[in-house]
Amino acid sequence: MITIGQLARYVGVSIKTVRVYHDKGLLPEPDRDASGYRRYGADDAIALIKIRTLAEAGVPLARIRDLRSATDEEFQQALREIDDELTARIRGLRATQGRLRRLAAGRLAPLPAEVGAHLEDLTRWGFTPRWVDLQRDLWILVFATHPDRAITLFHDQADTLADPALRRLFLDYDHAHDLDADDPRIDDLARRIAEATQERYGPDEPPQLDATSDIPALIQGTVNAASPAWRRLDTLIRAHPDA
Repeated sequence: MITIGQLARYVGVSIKTVRVYHDKGLLPEPDRDASGYRRYGADDAIALIKIRTLAEAGVPLARIRDLRSATDEEFQQALREIDDELTARIRGLRATQGRLRRLAAGRLAPLPAEVGAHLEDLTRWGFTPRWVDLQRDLWILVFATHPDRAITLFHDQADTLADPALRRLFLDYDHAHDLDADDPRIDDLARRIAEATQERYGPDEPPQLDATSDIPALIQGTVNAASPAWRRLDTLIRAHPDA
């Protein structure tokens, strides 16, 4: 027979915790000896180990109390359910850990993995950090506001950039950022982009968001605000007969 302090040390909890379990009806209080001290036996230690293990697994104390009266079969079923719950929590914690590490690395975008890989491809293909950051921010906006359409739009852009000739146009668009708005290269690039768009989609409309969405205008406005050359480029593309 051991004292409450010895029991607490053996199981790895505090005396206060043992008393809380008594008060909550999880652990029956043993009889006191002639000196007025509670004395605990092996069964008490086993019961306390079970309680501690379940509590550390996040099982509410009320549920632990109910399990005291469960049959062996019911207890085993409960343990399997708790194990499944823990597995789901661990999966969620690992996902959170991954987001935390991306945050620490400065990669804040809550985007699908394939979009992240695409952004890395942009860097490898020679796009400027400015362009990559802009694309990341714009895809965050699209995925946040139109999750049902975002992946279709993304795949369309990814397929476009998989074509070296079309990728060259986007690279030229990126590098036109620092050109003077009246540079004749802007006119030539607008013509080439309009013609390439017509050739790629023909009479069909390119994939786009719902006509009532304000996001396309917001995105293009963000791009245009970044550079007078980009703003004029957008104006010329829209005015081109093949656009």
